[in-house]
Amino acid sequence: MPGHVILSHGSDSGPQATKVSVLAEVAQSLGYSTERPDYREADALGYAGAVPPRVALLVQRIKAAPQPPILVGSSMGAFVSGLASLQAPCRALFLLALPITIPGVAQRFDMADVPAMLMHGFADELCPADAAVGFARERHMHTQLLADGHRLAEHVDTIARQFRLFLEHLSS
Repeated sequence: MPGHVILSHGSDSGPQATKVSVLAEVAQSLGYSTERPDYREADALGYAGAVPPRVALLVQRIKAAPQPPILVGSSMGAFVSGLASLQAPCRALFLLALPITIPGVAQRFDMADVPAMLMHGFADELCPADAAVGFARERHMHTQLLADGHRLAEHVDTIARQFRLFLEHLSS
C-alpha cells in the first residue's frame, strides 16, 4: 500500500463534504488508505475555539497512522493540518483555501518542512489569496491559483486531477 491520507474538512462542513470526499476517492483509487476525522463537535466552539481540539484530534490520528500520513485540508482543515504537522510527523501536505490567520487565534499558520502544494481561489472572499500565496512563496511551495472563491466549487475536478498528480509524484 502506498500510504495513508488524512483529509480534514473545513468549518461549517463535515467529513462527507464534496472536496474531501472526492479527494479520498482519488487516494483510494491509487491504493492509499484514507480517513476523514469529524471535527463538527469542535467547530461548535467557534472558529478560534475549534483550533486547539481540531489540532489535538488530528495529532492523535497522525500518531495512530501506520506510517507518517499525507495530510489534506480545506480552509480550517488546511490550517490545522499545518499546525498538526509541527507536532507529529507527516509525509506531505495538500492544502486548499488556506487561511494564514484565524480571528482570535494568536498563532499564524505554519507547517513542517515536507513536500506541499497549495490550491487557492484568487477570488477567495474569506482567505485572501495574497496572504496564502505569500506564505507559499516563502516556502517555495507548489501553488495553483484558480478562478474561484473560497469553496473552490467550480474546480473540484481540477483539484482532483492535481491531487492525483501530487500523489503519483510522491510515489515515484
